[in-house]
Amino acid sequence: MQTTFYGYRRDNGRVGIRNHVVILPLDDLSNAACEAVANNIKGTMALPHAYGRLQFGEDLDLHFRTVIGTGCNPNVAAVVVIGIEPVWTQRIVDGIAETGKPVAGFGIEKHGDLETIMLASKKVKEFVHYATELQRVKCKVNELWVSCKCGESDTTSGIASNPTVGNAFDKLWEAGATTIFGETTEITGGEHLVMDRCVNKEVRAKFKFFFDRYAKVVDEHKVDDLCDSQPTKGNIEGGLTTIEEKALGNVQKIGRKAPVIGCLDKAEAPTGPGLWFMDSSSAAAEMVTLVAAAGFVVHFFPTGQGNIIGNPILPVIKLSANPRTVRTMNEHIDVDVSGILRRELNLDQAGDKLLEMMFRTCNGRNTSAETLGHREFIMTKLYESA
Repeated sequence: MQTTFYGYRRDNGRVGIRNHVVILPLDDLSNAACEAVANNIKGTMALPHAYGRLQFGEDLDLHFRTVIGTGCNPNVAAVVVIGIEPVWTQRIVDGIAETGKPVAGFGIEKHGDLETIMLASKKVKEFVHYATELQRVKCKVNELWVSCKCGESDTTSGIASNPTVGNAFDKLWEAGATTIFGETTEITGGEHLVMDRCVNKEVRAKFKFFFDRYAKVVDEHKVDDLCDSQPTKGNIEGGLTTIEEKALGNVQKIGRKAPVIGCLDKAEAPTGPGLWFMDSSSAAAEMVTLVAAAGFVVHFFPTGQGNIIGNPILPVIKLSANPRTVRTMNEHIDVDVSGILRRELNLDQAGDKLLEMMFRTCNGRNTSAETLGHREFIMTKLYESA
C-alpha cells in the first residue's frame, strides 16, 4: 500500500481531499436564499435540508452538531452560513470558526431574502478566490479519516464486497489511519462480535448502551419485528432472509485485526486514530451525512443490489461483487470485486484494489456518485418538532 497522497491541509492540521466552498443553511426556511447564492456564485455549493425549526433538547444538540460538523469537515475550504435567526446563525459560525477556516454568517430577519442574498454572494465570492488559490500538498496515509457503510446488501455483500472493505480497513489500521463504522440496527444478531472487539470494558459498556437504546425504541413503539425495514425487500430478494444474516455480513466491513477503541454518538468526532463505532441510522444518506459531520473525508460503500447514494462533501467510493449490479448499474460502481466470486481475485488483492481507488480519489479523481451529481444530505431527527 502506498503511504502518501496529495490533499489540502487546513489551519487546524486536518487534511481534506476536496476543497468545497459551502453555503450552509441553519434551517429549512433559509434553503432558498442559500440556493440563490450558489446560483449567483459559481464554484460554490448549497446544502439544503429539512430541519432546524422548533427542535429542542438532544434533538437540537444533534442538529447543531451536524451543521457545525459539516462546515468543519476538512473537505470544506470556506463556509457562508444563512439562517432566519441571527443568534443561532452566529452559533454555527462560531463553531466552524474554531477550525480557522474562513466563515461568515447572515441572518434574514430584518433584512429579507434579497439583501441577504446580495451580502452573502459578495462574501462567498471572496471565499471562492481564497479557496481556488489553495494548493494540494503531500500528506501521509495516517492523516486520513475513512468511513464505511453498506447499502442494498445481498449474499455477495457478506462474502465478497464487505470483506473487501474489512481487508482495506485492516491495512489502514496498520498504517495508523482513523476509521469508523456504524449502522446500529444492522448489527442486530451480530452485536456480540462487535462487543468482543471492544478494547476494554468501558468501550463495551458504551457500545451496549447504544445498542440497547435502539432496542428500547423498537420496544416502545410496539414493533414486534423489523420486517419491511430490516432486512429490506431488496435484501430478501438478494438472498438475506433474516436480520442476523445481514448483521453477520455487515460486520465483515471492520476486518479482523483492529480493536474498537471507542464509541461515538451521532455526528461526534473521534479523538484519535484507530477503529471507532458510531451509533447511527442504517439509512444510507443519514449515516453518510453523520460521518461527514464527524470529520471523515472519504467513504467506502459496498453494495449488492445497487445503492446509488452520494454526499455533497464526502466522496463515496462504491464497490460491488454482484456481477449483475456491475453490469446493469456500471455507472455507479467505482470498484468491481466480482472477480472474488469467480476466483479470479483473492480478498487481499481486492482490498488493494479498493485502496488504490481510495488514493486516486484522494488525489482528485471524482467518484461515480460525484460525477453523477448525487449530493444526498439528509439530517437525522430524533423527535417531533415542539
